[in-house]
Amino acid sequence: MLAMKHISAAVVIGSLLLGGCTSKVADTKDYSGFLSDYSKLHKAESASGQEVLRWVDPSFKAQNYQNLYYEPIVYYPTPKPNAQVTQQTLDQVLAYTNQNIKAAFGQRLNLVNSAKTPNTLIFRGAITGVAASTEGLQFYEVIPVALVIAGTMAATGERDQDTTLLFEGQLIDASTGKTVFEVVRKGFGKQLSNDSQKVTAEDLKKIVTDMASDIQRYRE
Repeated sequence: MLAMKHISAAVVIGSLLLGGCTSKVADTKDYSGFLSDYSKLHKAESASGQEVLRWVDPSFKAQNYQNLYYEPIVYYPTPKPNAQVTQQTLDQVLAYTNQNIKAAFGQRLNLVNSAKTPNTLIFRGAITGVAASTEGLQFYEVIPVALVIAGTMAATGERDQDTTLLFEGQLIDASTGKTVFEVVRKGFGKQLSNDSQKVTAEDLKKIVTDMASDIQRYRE
């Protein structure tokens, strides 16, 4: 059973980067500060062919790890809900993300209750916030959580809105405290008809389910 659940950091964390066909690689302006050093990240192609940002410690050896200590995903920075992105939506998105991502990890590694367990990786992740802008448009709004409203001019003169979720994560060697893997991922949810339509958890669920599904199906 342990052998079946054995997986490398590249499998576990790399899978989080897989999203739908609309996902685009994050830009430096998207970085939240959750990770300590973004300079190590480089573009790479995921198993599904998506361009991603990631870094793996050259000394990392997959066979050293069979267990995962899961720290619940958080918002970083602290959410600031507004009329379009309510506190209820934020709470629902966070709960849904933790439920699905933790379950997906449990399909690949042994989830343990203590980081002191031998041969263990610690997972830390955050839904992060960025400013919103699009080509040909001026910056117009910041939602400092993860739900980004980016617009394009429609024929009616109103903006079609893209809902966007950004995720940053890392794996840490529990015995040494050394980070062995880091990623930044960007995904798009359902499009809204205008900037007065509220964002709901349903608009963003596919991003999360894609992440969870790819954790389970990823192969080196």
